[in-house]
Amino acid sequence: EKDKYIAPSAERGWNDPPQFSYNLQNARGQQKGHLTRRAAPPTSSGNTSTTTVNLKTPPTIPLSSNPLAPPPCSLAPPPRLQAGPPTTTTPPVQPGSQEEEGGGDQTQCEPDVEVVLSSLNRALATCRQSVKDQVCNDVEKRLLLLDDSWRAGKLSLPVRRRMEALSLELRAGHWDSANEIHRSLMVDHVTEVSQWMVGVKRLIAETRNLNPELLEQLQDTSVTDQDSDLLQG
Repeated sequence: EKDKYIAPSAERGWNDPPQFSYNLQNARGQQKGHLTRRAAPPTSSGNTSTTTVNLKTPPTIPLSSNPLAPPPCSLAPPPRLQAGPPTTTTPPVQPGSQEEEGGGDQTQCEPDVEVVLSSLNRALATCRQSVKDQVCNDVEKRLLLLDDSWRAGKLSLPVRRRMEALSLELRAGHWDSANEIHRSLMVDHVTEVSQWMVGVKRLIAETRNLNPELLEQLQDTSVTDQDSDLLQG
């Protein structure tokens, strides 16, 4: 133990570190063993080949022997887009064409001026039995203007058709319907009916005020509500 440890002298302080022997340090240094080299891991049996593919380098294309031939294309052409079936669109129908087609159907049922004036003159003849002559004569003049305008071709087809419906409503005793047709003509076709529509309006009012006995002479039972609605529509 004399070689391993040196006792502290009495002159050293209580907190001085212990002193070790130099020979002990050399002996410990000689006892250190050498490091051994670790063996490499064994390789697996069999030949394994690795193939390195260069993705960046494009494959070489052999040149053609013909110098005049176009250079080969290394990339495939893009696929063609398949076009869908052609869409067929129906052109919009012009409003004028519909009116012409509708006008062709309406001309097949052209109102008769004789029938319309016959109904109005019949109502005027009935009113003469109780209405003043001055009023009836003024209405007669207006009806003559209506007749002249109709035969001269100055009245449009809508006006002629509405006058036909008005005459039937008047003969059937439907005063409100006849008066409604009169107002619609004054609003929609005032330039065509302004000269004679005043007489028609007065005829409707005077016929409405007739006594029941005179109304029986005027009204025709063959005219029903259904017929008058069809003509008015």
